[in-house]
Amino acid sequence: MLTHPGRRLEELLDWADCAVSVLVQRHNHAFARWRRILQVHSISPTHILHVDEHHDMMDNREQTNIANFMYHAMRIWPQCRAHWLVQYPIDYPSLWLDEETWHSLRCRFSHGTERPHNWPRPDLVSVCTSPEFVNPDTTSELLKVVKQFHKGRATGKRPNKALQPIAQTTGSG
Repeated sequence: MLTHPGRRLEELLDWADCAVSVLVQRHNHAFARWRRILQVHSISPTHILHVDEHHDMMDNREQTNIANFMYHAMRIWPQCRAHWLVQYPIDYPSLWLDEETWHSLRCRFSHGTERPHNWPRPDLVSVCTSPEFVNPDTTSELLKVVKQFHKGRATGKRPNKALQPIAQTTGSG
C-alpha cells in the first residue's frame, strides 16, 4: 500500500477535482460499477485512476472475474488509459497475460505512486479496500478521506464528464 495513503488519495482527489466514483471491497465490483455509471451517461472513459493492491489484469479469459476486469475495461473501451495507483506492486500484468495481449495494452496501462505526467482529470476514480489485502487502519484512513472529500470539497464537483458521485458495494465477490 502507499506510504501515507490517505494523504496521497486526498492529493489525487484535489488534482482530479472530483470525489471517488466507486468504492468497493471486492475488486470485481469496480468493473460493474464503472459500466453502470458510464451507461447512465452514455460515455466511454478515456482515463481511469484505480487505487488498489492488485492490477486486476491476470488473464484475458472471456468471462469477467475478480482478477481480469481491468483487461476487460481496456478491451471494451479501446481509447481508455488506466493507471493503477500502488507503491509496491506485487507483480505486473506482463507476468500473467500472453505476450500479444500485453503488447496491445501496455501503452495504455501504467502504475506507480504518481499519476502519469500530462494526464487529464480521470473520468473515473475507484478505490478498492479488500480486507484480505488492506489492513484495517489503512482502510479507515482511506474511507475517512473519501467521506470527507465527498461531503465537503466535492460538493457540486464532477469529473471531466459529469459522472455520478460515489457508489459503494461491500458484498463478497
